[in-house]
Amino acid sequence: MPLDKETIQQALGKVRYPGYSRDIVSFGLLKGIEVTLDGKVTVGLAVTSADPAIPKQLYVEVEAALKAVGAVNPEIAITVTVPKGAPSAAGATAATTKLPANAGVGQVKHIIAVASGKGGVGKSTFSVNLACALARSLSDQGRPGRVGLMDCDIYGPSVPLMIGVNARPELDGDTLIPLENFGVKVMSMGLLIDADAPVVWRGPMIMKTISQFATNVRWGELDVLLIDLPPGTGDAQLSVAQSMALSGAIIVTTPQTAAVSVALRGAAMFSKVSVPILGVAENMSYFEVPDGSRQYLFGQGGGLKVATALNSILLGEVPLDQSIRQGGDHGIPVVISHPDGNPARVFRSVALTVLRGLEAGV
Repeated sequence: MPLDKETIQQALGKVRYPGYSRDIVSFGLLKGIEVTLDGKVTVGLAVTSADPAIPKQLYVEVEAALKAVGAVNPEIAITVTVPKGAPSAAGATAATTKLPANAGVGQVKHIIAVASGKGGVGKSTFSVNLACALARSLSDQGRPGRVGLMDCDIYGPSVPLMIGVNARPELDGDTLIPLENFGVKVMSMGLLIDADAPVVWRGPMIMKTISQFATNVRWGELDVLLIDLPPGTGDAQLSVAQSMALSGAIIVTTPQTAAVSVALRGAAMFSKVSVPILGVAENMSYFEVPDGSRQYLFGQGGGLKVATALNSILLGEVPLDQSIRQGGDHGIPVVISHPDGNPARVFRSVALTVLRGLEAGV
């Protein structure tokens, strides 16, 4: 009889967290189960611990529990987060990979997901410019090099093009060294595959890749790590929301009704996993003509409608501007290429609002 998710979860419910009588399922450590048609089992766990022995022990016991119910060569991905203030855990593991002490997101102060629900709203463009604006704002405060951007759009990774990085990341043992440009550390699937190579993956492979981006990348000490999510509410979104300690999410929409309704559905996923919404950004809000008047090509007020429905704030209205598109095409974000223009001013305002919200614990 083929395995199903319920059987696997019941088996994992018998695995106790080291030193406790409580099991890993009731502790909320189980973040995903995938079973393919041919019976391949993949399990994702998220553990917060400074003790490297704990994830190793959990791996052994989870593997034994899965094999006991008939799983053959199960894949187990364990995301390890070191508590703030705790010494880094040399030798902590993601699956069977040994990681150096400074790998992963354990030294990141705030992790923010940037989501849209709907494709085509300019979320990656927004993420790149916001990252650069955050880097500039923190640099002005004397904290340079403290922003990262994790591109989790596995199927359509456009961040490398937009931020002007195209080299292969270097490896230090099993750890990837992120590339850096304009004060932003970057990791993307687009840096690891050929430009014309299609990505045809099942859910478990996506979950495993995101886990590796969180554990096998040397992010170092960051004030903010932005995660550019793909559209929708599938494996990538759930893997991020469930396996990383998110400080919050930013929802990106355009003004039209179709984008608004999908943005609300996308935001609903974060509420289910108790991730707060930091605010809503409206992209392509208006087109400014030479005489200074504005044309609302996609309607008006959609971002405010989403923010109101989510009991959140409207972070800003980003105009439909040629300089934004040119910046993305040439790998020099508009925040850098046209710092005195209106689009750059909007992004800087959004960055400052986000930083104030994080400092206030919103």
